[in-house]
Amino acid sequence: MTRAITLNDVSKAYTRGARVVDRLSLDIAPGEFLVLLGPSGCGKSTVLRMIAGLEEIDEGRLFLDGEYGNDLPPSERDMAMVFQNFALYPSMTSRDNIGFPLRIEAPGADPAPRVDATARMLGIEDLLDRFPAQLSGGERQRVAMGRAIARHPSAFLMDEPLSNLDAKLRNHLRAEISQLTRELGVTTVYVTHDQSEAMSLGDRVAVLRGGVLQQVGTPRAVYSLPDNVFVAAFIGIPRINLLRGLVRAPLDGAMTVSLGKQFLRLPEPLSLDHQLLRVQQGREVIVGLRSEAVRIAKPAAARTGEVALTGLVEHLEFQGHEVLVHFDTGSSPARVPELEAPRPAADRPDRRRRREGGTVLERLRVRAGALRAGSVAAETESVPPDPPSAAVEPRVPGDLIVRTTPDIRLRHGMQVPLLVDLAHLFIFDQSGRRICPNPDRLPDLEE
Repeated sequence: MTRAITLNDVSKAYTRGARVVDRLSLDIAPGEFLVLLGPSGCGKSTVLRMIAGLEEIDEGRLFLDGEYGNDLPPSERDMAMVFQNFALYPSMTSRDNIGFPLRIEAPGADPAPRVDATARMLGIEDLLDRFPAQLSGGERQRVAMGRAIARHPSAFLMDEPLSNLDAKLRNHLRAEISQLTRELGVTTVYVTHDQSEAMSLGDRVAVLRGGVLQQVGTPRAVYSLPDNVFVAAFIGIPRINLLRGLVRAPLDGAMTVSLGKQFLRLPEPLSLDHQLLRVQQGREVIVGLRSEAVRIAKPAAARTGEVALTGLVEHLEFQGHEVLVHFDTGSSPARVPELEAPRPAADRPDRRRRREGGTVLERLRVRAGALRAGSVAAETESVPPDPPSAAVEPRVPGDLIVRTTPDIRLRHGMQVPLLVDLAHLFIFDQSGRRICPNPDRLPDLEE
């Protein structure tokens, strides 16, 4: 039996009323593998613990198979959780660790058959009589997974189960988890900050930022159509190229997106996406280009929908199967930390007081005038100085990173022709929202 999980406007707050999870709504279908993806501190583990019943839901509702589940104790939710730190009992053998929840659920039953079957499934039969201290990290994680699988739960909840392992073992266990969950057909909610895990494991990926759901969709959809700058910058290796642009849409000429010293000329007749960009005339926008959206080729080799640029080679990163080339195109990188930070910047109380009471100099003048008049002046609350500005990001060579094959011979300082595929051009407004490509369905004015 597998389980449908629904979160309806769920919120969770801790100290000072700050919401760790803010009005989150998600529908998880029976048998689906959903990945909660986001940076550390974005609230994804809290969401998992609320589903498990380990955290109370402050606002909103949780439904399990359509039934209200907010007040259901963890023991009655029929879910198994795999923790980041394995959480094995050090005084028990692997056999006892796997069989422990079975003995709790059915004290009079013999757990041995299910323990042996689970061990065969995971290939850990020879580890059953060892203690956790005698196991490697990967072996301990298999035992922890075995403890969850042996229960035959209706849902698996996995909280970054591979983050403590080395890269090679992590890749191997990632494939095992994917195969096991599909064979068992059990609903799985998997928490991670690793986009590679999310893209390779999930049927769908839900991206969180500061406790707010940013986007949910298939890995392909989230990568190819990010809803905002945060999703675009968080997903993708290497990071998406974000450049400052200016839309120019003269009535008697071709529409262009200026990138500083060069520009992207939009081909005519304009597509629907590009026609709708006319409302951005004269406005500064953020241009996003994935590294595979640009290729090294002469203008004569341009395909339909490709426009030409030139770039100066500043840096080469040899990756074996590919080369990442850093170009200087004369463009200005769009540095938007407030749109890419793990949590949106909050309005500081001291700054609000400062705006309400004027500047420090103005308040001192008021107090000095009151003292000269002989009246008793009530001192305002002292305002702490502004924190030092954040350190400037280390400069990345060039303004455009292009992915290419290792057989292309390039050297530092070489001027190279480039072709940009406008089908993979993203344009975001200054608030970070994607405005091109547009949604599949345009809103009806009568709705």
